[in-house]
Amino acid sequence: MANSKGASTAAWLDKLKEIEVDDINNIDWENMGSWPLPGRIVFAALVAIALLIGSYFYLISDEIDRLKAEQQRELTLKRDFESKAFRVANLEQYKDQLVEMEQSFGSLLKQLPRDTEVPGLIDDISGSALGAGLALEAIDPSTMVRTEFYNELPINIEVMGEFHEMGSFVSTVASLPRIVTLHDFNIESQENSELRMTIQAKTYQYNPEEE
Repeated sequence: MANSKGASTAAWLDKLKEIEVDDINNIDWENMGSWPLPGRIVFAALVAIALLIGSYFYLISDEIDRLKAEQQRELTLKRDFESKAFRVANLEQYKDQLVEMEQSFGSLLKQLPRDTEVPGLIDDISGSALGAGLALEAIDPSTMVRTEFYNELPINIEVMGEFHEMGSFVSTVASLPRIVTLHDFNIESQENSELRMTIQAKTYQYNPEEE
């Protein structure tokens, strides 16, 4: 059996060797039926290979890219599903935490004063500036700002003095018994080698209407 296959292969190879260059150049493309059998087989194989390559690039290649995109989309959907499933499983805990946070936040809001006590606060800021050795150039309360949970009163302050004195002043104001925060400070050098600092202090008021 093996010998017959070997003989058949050798016969095909001998026939291919018999094909000369002149025979290839003189191929009759309009009468392919007259071609030798090896030539017809080789031509059919070449056509089949060309069709396979063309099918891959024009059909299969696009489908492979589409498959990869769908696989990536599947992974994204799985991650989203796992995340949502985790949140659903812990929904009751989230609700309990939300209630606890709302209660804690409400308690903190109620600790704010029901009025800003502006005169007393201005006296405290002025005393802090003088105590630090600064010259208080201006202290100007602005319009009350209403937020969702509380009211906010900005106070613009301008002082002059040395850098270390300004640091002491800021530290004292920040540690006042009332809730006071400091924002938007700016320090400029003056001709007399002193420094001028502008800074905004904010104090807060509890807004019972938002209960």
